[in-house]
Amino acid sequence: MAGSTFGTIFKISTWGESHGKALGVVIDGCPAGLALDESDIQPYLNRRKPGQTSVSTPRKESDQVEILSGTFEGRTTGTPISLIIPNTSQKSSDYSEIASYYRPGHADFTYDAKYGFRDYKGGGRSSGRETAGRVAAGAIAAKLLAEMGVTVTAYTKAIGHVSIDMARFDKQLIFSTATCMPDEAADKAAMAYLKECMENKDSCGGIVECVVEGLPSGIGDPVFEKLDANLAKAVMSIGAVKAVEIGDGFQAALAKGSANNDPFQSSDGRIYKTANHAGGILGGISDGSQIILRAFIKPTPSIFSTQKTVNKSGENIEIAIKGRHDPVIVPRAVVVVEAMTALTVLDACLLGMSARLNYLTAFYKAGTKTP
Repeated sequence: MAGSTFGTIFKISTWGESHGKALGVVIDGCPAGLALDESDIQPYLNRRKPGQTSVSTPRKESDQVEILSGTFEGRTTGTPISLIIPNTSQKSSDYSEIASYYRPGHADFTYDAKYGFRDYKGGGRSSGRETAGRVAAGAIAAKLLAEMGVTVTAYTKAIGHVSIDMARFDKQLIFSTATCMPDEAADKAAMAYLKECMENKDSCGGIVECVVEGLPSGIGDPVFEKLDANLAKAVMSIGAVKAVEIGDGFQAALAKGSANNDPFQSSDGRIYKTANHAGGILGGISDGSQIILRAFIKPTPSIFSTQKTVNKSGENIEIAIKGRHDPVIVPRAVVVVEAMTALTVLDACLLGMSARLNYLTAFYKAGTKTP
């Protein structure tokens, strides 16, 4: 299967299936010297793992990560870092029935069309559980970015029709509310809405917003390797994401140029913008403002209501899906969006080191470096 590797310099390859023995990721291109152990990665996985709230799947997984290679005496060595996350709570019997039919909204039909067969136990590689490897790698990328003064923060902006009020924004609530909403009032309203969805054997979608701060201007490339294009690809590679916008996004199509343009100003030799409709990226290159990205996430396709579909023989049937499923994907997707954003931004920063001759000469002009 192609398509499990992401990145150019900071490159990751995720592996494993939802109901296999384990999942994991191999990271190549991480610089040597970064202080790293499992405690740097585990908090990110804890944010993603199932079974923690009333609005996530009841499947219980500890998602304990183990570093198998790439570190020595608590620091990265510059060699590939291999991480493993064992599966401990598979219930494959919950999925034996779906081997004979295609679930609406899932990749069952398309995997059969491409490969001629599929891993029906939990969806195999098409399961949201594949993202555990991405999050583990993203934790390392985020730590490297922090060393550079760059932070990446994602949160739930909306669940269904319930949106946060930025005037009530409280960053700490991202980590304490079941919805990952940084607005206590919105969290309560969203939980009430989710309860209604669950009572009706239904699910809902929502929006994750991600903000990158501290990134200097000049990161990213024009034409086919635009920073915004690569961010969109990275975030759209998350299974449940159906659309991505940056800055004003869809609203820019309704605006006039006089309102959509971000004015430039200069103060004490520093050039800056007085607005940020562009979301921190111009011409595919960062402009020094906050990068603001939103991921639009579909409702969980596994619902307990009766649905129409077909079996592998082409017969029309009705099904009621069994198993353990999230009524909303959004809260657990927050850290996945954060991870994919961090991976993309870090890779762009590393690529940017070769953009100018003076970057190279400044590093190498003293001759061969010694320890």
